[in-house]
Amino acid sequence: MAGKQEDPGMATELERHVGLLSGIFLIMGTMIGSGIFISPKGVLEGAGSVGMALIVWMACGVVVTLAALCYAELGTMIPKSGGEHSYLMHAFGKMDKCFGPIPAFLFDWVGLFIIRPTMFAIMTLSLGTYAIKPFYLNCTPPDTAIKAVSLSAILVIAFINGYCVKLATYIQNICTVVKLIAIAILTVGGIVKIIQGNNEYIEDGFEDTESDVSLIAIAFYNGLWAFDGWNNLNFVTEELQNPGRNLPISIMVGIPVTTVCYVLANIGYLGVMSKTEIIMSHAVAVTWGQRMLGMTAFIMPIFVAISCFGAANGCLFASGRLCFAAAREGHFPQVFSYISLNRKTPLPSIILTAFIGACLIIPGDLSTLIDFFSFSAWIAYGFTVLSLLVLRRTEPKTERPYRVPTVVAIFVVITSVYLVLAPIIHYPRVEFLYAALFIAGGLFVYFPFVYYKQCRLPLDPYIDWVTIKIQKALLVIP
Repeated sequence: MAGKQEDPGMATELERHVGLLSGIFLIMGTMIGSGIFISPKGVLEGAGSVGMALIVWMACGVVVTLAALCYAELGTMIPKSGGEHSYLMHAFGKMDKCFGPIPAFLFDWVGLFIIRPTMFAIMTLSLGTYAIKPFYLNCTPPDTAIKAVSLSAILVIAFINGYCVKLATYIQNICTVVKLIAIAILTVGGIVKIIQGNNEYIEDGFEDTESDVSLIAIAFYNGLWAFDGWNNLNFVTEELQNPGRNLPISIMVGIPVTTVCYVLANIGYLGVMSKTEIIMSHAVAVTWGQRMLGMTAFIMPIFVAISCFGAANGCLFASGRLCFAAAREGHFPQVFSYISLNRKTPLPSIILTAFIGACLIIPGDLSTLIDFFSFSAWIAYGFTVLSLLVLRRTEPKTERPYRVPTVVAIFVVITSVYLVLAPIIHYPRVEFLYAALFIAGGLFVYFPFVYYKQCRLPLDPYIDWVTIKIQKALLVIP
């Protein structure tokens, strides 16, 4: 929303530093964060039985894989960074000069201020919780200590992402390996206990399976939270080498492997802990470690903290590109589309995303943030996959290096509608109203400041002055 728009075609380009392995690790590393170490409790509560819980985990993997394959078609057809923003803008932006860009702008509005910062805040709060857990093994850590560690982590992660793309991807790869080691410890330890005869918890099977469909939906919400991050590679398409090949391959490898890891980790939990114990635990992985690892139990919260750090790093890496792409289209101040002269990173957009995430951490708690995030996120996911169906009609001859069956896209849209409406119908909460009002409130920004532009004219001199100051301070260029 700056006074002067730069021609996107003349803008400085991001460099393609992300290869196939880094793409796979970005997907896996962002998905495997705090979810698998927290969500087993919520999935079991909603599913009611061990057998149904495992089915929910596998079903979540299937839903996410199908959604990601839809995104793979969009990403190979429209090889731009920005993820949903780029796809919604391409599908609807040309339909009408006034109303066409609204879906993309509302996604930018919600994505920049709710979805991405909330996801980032949840991950860093989880990091703070587990990082100081070894110092408070027998009591609950104080909120001030958790938030201090979380805010410190935000500063470190923002510095890494602003300093160098290669450094961010290198750290992401290392953290992903650490996560897989943690899951391997959970899996092997639990399976060893089962082989030794401690299989009574697994043998419960489908006993006490929940018959209330709304509670099953809550189980899905908790499971899908553990998978979130599956779309992050689409945000960095312009930095991905050979996206037509590497984007779908990364998705087809990363998500199924993560699903297998999650199912095995749950089996590992159930080899040591009963269903009731998992539900009662506030930190399932820590409780498991105390049972299995004895004097070395402190390593489990350290592993989980590193896992959360990697997930938060991948989240900010992708989220900064959303702000970058939105500003490039004129939906946000143009300075957020600028790139560091020396580092070739979208430094202003990274700083803004990290700042908003930090603001959410100060008053927020995990349960409220997860509910707020899930409701808003699946509105965006469903509408984006709907844009794929629209493009099938409006641009049938456009080259698609990868094409997903139409029935898959329809299934994902229907699933997203269910995931949005189910909690509203069965468990109406004021947070859902706040989210809906915030989404609608974006229209009061779009019309005067983005479409009509007259309201922002008096502000243009001040925006230009701030833009110049930011350029000089951060050494960023269009």
